[in-house]
Amino acid sequence: MTTDTSALASAEPDPPKQSSRVSRRRDRRKAEIVRTATELLSANGYQGMSLEDVAEQTDIAKATLYHYFSGKDELVRAVLEALTVDVIVRLEAALAEVEGRSYLEQLRALIREQVRILTDTAPEVATVFSWPKSWPESFDEIIKDSRRRHDAIFRTVVEGGIAAGEFDCPHPDVALHCLHGVLNQSSLWIRPSLDDDKKVELREALVDTASLMMGIRDTGA
Repeated sequence: MTTDTSALASAEPDPPKQSSRVSRRRDRRKAEIVRTATELLSANGYQGMSLEDVAEQTDIAKATLYHYFSGKDELVRAVLEALTVDVIVRLEAALAEVEGRSYLEQLRALIREQVRILTDTAPEVATVFSWPKSWPESFDEIIKDSRRRHDAIFRTVVEGGIAAGEFDCPHPDVALHCLHGVLNQSSLWIRPSLDDDKKVELREALVDTASLMMGIRDTGA
């Protein structure tokens, strides 16, 4: 007697979809917890953020949080990583829009998007990353890594511009440090209380000024 394995295989029920639904629901809840923690971290800093507040604002029991994160520090690390990835994705998208154009246009696009992030679309980035000194030393490396990944996007454009002869920048490391310092202060200049036209005016003025740090060569001759 032989067994028709193909018939048996076709008779097997489809894999249950319950596990995928549970996984998606868990991912959504985890993302909600991270968003809430981001808001609290932005408003209160590391010391002022508590798991109790996160639990209350997400309307879950504190004990339930431990099904998603082992503790406060793991949750904060998730916040820092989510913010870093979000900024990088936004910057890469802005860069993609000017692909093939001059390095100056690419740099201007990055500066403009970074200022927009810090003052409009994701202001929590400015507040969260402005408080590293009050955090435990265990966060030093993740913050440094976030900054390195962020800096790499600008550095690629700057180094490309130098190699192409568009930028006259004998000390790119110094120039990049200065550039990031200026951009990090933009949230103090372009305040939420300003009207939209004024924000655009200041943003473009900052783009014009900050891009000059790279020593733009006159290629019109």
